Amino acid sequence: MKKILIVLVLVGHSVSAQFTDINIIKEVKVRNKGVVVSAHPLASEAGAKVLKMGGNAYDAAIATQYALAVVYPQAGNIGGGGFLVGVKNNGEKFTLDYRETAPKKASRDMYVDKNGKADTDLSQNGRLAVGVPGSIAGFYATLPYCKLPMETLIQPAIDLAEQGFAVTQLEADFLNKHKEAFQKHNHSPITFVKNEPWKEGDLLIQKELAETLKLIQKFGAKGFYEGKTAQLIVAEMKRGNGIISLEDLKNYKVAERKALEFKYKDNDIVSMPLPSSGGTLLAQMLKMSSLEKIENYQQNSAPAVQIMVEAERRAYADRAEYMGDPDFIQDKTSYLISDEYLKNRWKSFSFNKATPSAEVGKIINPSKESTQTTHISILDKDGNAASITTTLNGYYGSKVVVSGAGFFLNNEMDDFSIKPGVPNMFGAVGGEANAIQPNKRMLSSMTPTILLKNGKPYMVVGTPGGTTIPTSVFQSIVNVVDFKVNANTSVNAPKFHHQWLPETIKVEKNFPESTIKELKSKGYTFESVDHIGKTEMILIDNNGNIQAVADGRGDDSVAIE
Repeated sequence: MKKILIVLVLVGHSVSAQFTDINIIKEVKVRNKGVVVSAHPLASEAGAKVLKMGGNAYDAAIATQYALAVVYPQAGNIGGGGFLVGVKNNGEKFTLDYRETAPKKASRDMYVDKNGKADTDLSQNGRLAVGVPGSIAGFYATLPYCKLPMETLIQPAIDLAEQGFAVTQLEADFLNKHKEAFQKHNHSPITFVKNEPWKEGDLLIQKELAETLKLIQKFGAKGFYEGKTAQLIVAEMKRGNGIISLEDLKNYKVAERKALEFKYKDNDIVSMPLPSSGGTLLAQMLKMSSLEKIENYQQNSAPAVQIMVEAERRAYADRAEYMGDPDFIQDKTSYLISDEYLKNRWKSFSFNKATPSAEVGKIINPSKESTQTTHISILDKDGNAASITTTLNGYYGSKVVVSGAGFFLNNEMDDFSIKPGVPNMFGAVGGEANAIQPNKRMLSSMTPTILLKNGKPYMVVGTPGGTTIPTSVFQSIVNVVDFKVNANTSVNAPKFHHQWLPETIKVEKNFPESTIKELKSKGYTFESVDHIGKTEMILIDNNGNIQAVADGRGDDSVAIE
């Protein structure tokens, strides 16, 4: 069923009508072609298909996101939200914030019991965990940058939902792993649960989702935020303790924000501003690491990792104290990324020892971390670039499927500080800046990013991974810009991650033992994990040669125009 092509390819390939023959392409090198890199080969193909029809990068962005909602239900979505960073070939930069919002009935202590204890089960599972979805509004906010009509862009997803597609082994494993949670949180039968275990090659057909997509195709955004689908969402809320209303859905608005821009070496970096912490963290970490001339060291060497970990530690401490929805708090980004502030922040760094986290922020007990989001990197033949990260938050979000509509709802409310000092599912600690308020957007770690050199796209990059997102993008940029490795090596080399709390450095299991040993001698502690992120990278050299790489950690795949 699944074919993994590690070789470089210069031509496209077909997919059968029932989508049972899936080619997973990990890398392409090409010129004068559009490229789409996403978490699933059929979604990348959907984006490439609209490029072939005359669409641009933003057409492909919409088509790929719709397709991911069908073929990658653990994170692709119409029941969640995300961020898009775009750079047009005329130099225009824009960002779209379609992050979920807290419902009108949400309140600061809605997950805190009478004894003052925060109930993270309520913020992470079931109907009360759901924020007002922003994805469909985000797709329509992208449409003015497109060339093709929405009716055309949504069609590949409708076909995939109606006709079904063969699940990969990874997808079968995920569905089987979450079967019990699906049964616990859904009162009606759902297509994601069957009597026997899922196996590679089984067809996943989603008739209800296809009908939901057809309503959007026919009625536009109102086909989701009003009418039948909105009524089904509210009915689902009433089956439990959910609080999203018809008014919440009708009033959802995308925020068009000014891109966060800063210079790094000879590159102009364009990333996402608050309420995503990603761009701010990225600027802080790159600028602090440059104070130690990171380019003088080698990728994953002990000195390089120490510099980067200490930059991460200080940035994430600032995240906890200062960052939130800029419509509700004072936005201190310009101060936090200023040279003066960061030089002062860096004064406590020493190569001789680890900096205790207590010295850079207020210590609070951390919890475990989760890692589910999805990223798309796109470049079209005309030089338009799009970097998009979207999420349901945890795997399959709240685990709740809207009965009669066929899609998962997010559990994004957990990304608020449900009680100041209590970590969320990613281990991230927050304070008052990220406390729950009605209509507020919860703080995010998503870091869709585009690097420009001489005004033209040089790198399009991003990854899923919860709080590991900014550090993975940080490593991706340093790998290429400072350590001079190619896109494939940058994406697939073993990663590490530190986020202030807990004190532990997470490393992938194949991380260099010599680096770990040397840093342990300086007081660092380590935790081995299976994988960190799934980076999608497009790199364009000075001669216009394009190298597009899909992460080897999953079913991620590249498709070309």
